[in-house]
Amino acid sequence: MSWVEVVVALTALASALLSGALFSFSAFVVRSLGRLDPPEGIRAMQRINEDAPRSLLMVPLMVSPVGSLVSAVAVLAGWGVEGSPVGQSRALVLAGAVLGVLAFVVTAAANVPRNNALATLDAGDPGAAGEWAAYRVSWTRWNHVRVVLALGSAVLLAAALRG
Repeated sequence: MSWVEVVVALTALASALLSGALFSFSAFVVRSLGRLDPPEGIRAMQRINEDAPRSLLMVPLMVSPVGSLVSAVAVLAGWGVEGSPVGQSRALVLAGAVLGVLAFVVTAAANVPRNNALATLDAGDPGAAGEWAAYRVSWTRWNHVRVVLALGSAVLLAAALRG
């Protein structure tokens, strides 16, 4: 297995792990937090948003876009891909890499700013319940996008390894 195939495989794995972690929020975590009294739900999500950047979630969150970039550059430059399945599946690698980077872009451009705004919200404020409801809807929609992008990246990169 060439070094490029190792990078593509690790990137596919990271994207799959990321998709799964994010999927849990789309599938039930945010909905469950929404069933709590608004101050409790807000405080719980604020704690999650404080802990997430210090957790193992950061490994797939960073490996996926970095590995995607390395994979794309290697395939475009032809580094270590001749005679490998990845070399025969350049389009799949490039498409998977683009999706992996886009998942990170959505995180940085859509979800993190919403998390930062939630961090400043006083859970006990009378208007907090409305802001919390709006946050859950918009944050979850963007999270769905991240799930699909990360899963698509994982599938395409894994398919590229088969040639």
